Amino acid sequence: MRTLSITSRTFTEDLAAFCRGSLVSRELSAGVAAILTAVYERGDEAVGYYAAKFDGAKLQARDFRVKPAEIAAAAKRLPTAERKALVAAHESIIAFNRRGLPQPWTAKNKHGATVGEKFDPIRRVGLYVPGGQVPLVSSVLMTATLAKIAGCPEIAVFTPSNSSGKIADGLLAALHLVGVEEVYKIGGVHAIGAMAYGTTTIPAVDKVFGPGNAFVCEAKRQVFGTVGVDSLPGPSELMVIADETARADFAAADLLAQAEHGSGREKVFLVATSTKIIADIVAEMEKQLHLLSRSEKMARVLAEGFLAVEVKTLAQAAEVANYIAPEHLELLVKDSAAKVLTRTITTAGAIMLGNFTPTALGDFTAGPSHVLPTGRAGRFFSGLRVADFMRRTSITGYSRGSVRKAEPIVAAFAAMEKLDAHGRSVKIRTVKK
Repeated sequence: MRTLSITSRTFTEDLAAFCRGSLVSRELSAGVAAILTAVYERGDEAVGYYAAKFDGAKLQARDFRVKPAEIAAAAKRLPTAERKALVAAHESIIAFNRRGLPQPWTAKNKHGATVGEKFDPIRRVGLYVPGGQVPLVSSVLMTATLAKIAGCPEIAVFTPSNSSGKIADGLLAALHLVGVEEVYKIGGVHAIGAMAYGTTTIPAVDKVFGPGNAFVCEAKRQVFGTVGVDSLPGPSELMVIADETARADFAAADLLAQAEHGSGREKVFLVATSTKIIADIVAEMEKQLHLLSRSEKMARVLAEGFLAVEVKTLAQAAEVANYIAPEHLELLVKDSAAKVLTRTITTAGAIMLGNFTPTALGDFTAGPSHVLPTGRAGRFFSGLRVADFMRRTSITGYSRGSVRKAEPIVAAFAAMEKLDAHGRSVKIRTVKK
């Protein structure tokens, strides 16, 4: 586990080098491009080939889509406790995200013209849900619920099956709860390709949403422009900022939880105000690691993706956080300090406050979507929200009287930009006939 001190002469360069470790390699990018090209050129045939290659599932095109009866049956099989958990989380997600539903408005501008905005749901959206060994049931709720609130007419979900062509009951039950019936047992880069380009069996979508591994994230980047993408939520990240009030056992548990995803590309950051705090938390991590079922994979993540940073002040901690732009940020600090850090840290995907707010609450049930930017994309992307499932259209309406008030301004711009037709198109409307 690597440690840096902010007082080191090479701190800035060392931190940048560590963060660059998550950049996509040329080999990965080229491999993704090859799969996308195959799906674009060969459609269903390529999708079936890659489903067999990567998931071990031998699927014909007619098998890609999950039958609605299978979804309903999975919901019935789900144990009562798990069904109740889905319902409870769904209610919290609805309650939080309804507040973000954009509302249309109209007003008069200074010329007396009518101006405003309207918001319409995106016609057809594709939701990617990681599956396989770790079926992210919660990602169904964190994406499809928002699409439903937005009113998207068509919602298609893509998730990899196991080698038998089956999808986990919990994942299908979540889809049943939200009310999604168009589900494809297709994952990976080939799923992103199918969403972007369409095949004989799978209609293309207008925008792609959802988290994924480094390959899926790179596929989304490459198809952007052919379709929209929500952001670039790739391998998971967590930063814990800790002062002397932090519970070392809590911090350790949360850092290990983030490493549990186990792809090997996760990033786990600990920023603390003393070497003692770092040592205490690392010792707890080593103690707890052996108690966990995925400890072997977690250890590999920690060996490559863990970084501890010693700072002298929490202001310095905020600077580090704003550079890294972590997906999840836990503030295990005094309440007064948490208020200051919440104000000064402006690039985190999600902020969790205090010793009793582990990231897992945000992952599963607090309310905000857990689909968040990673790989420093938090500098320019925000976490998923209802507005991302909608299109904004501005509305403008001038009368003869209001256009007369605006004409001198347009004339000046037309002259500056040497676009006399623009100026004339407004001037002609001010002349009485």
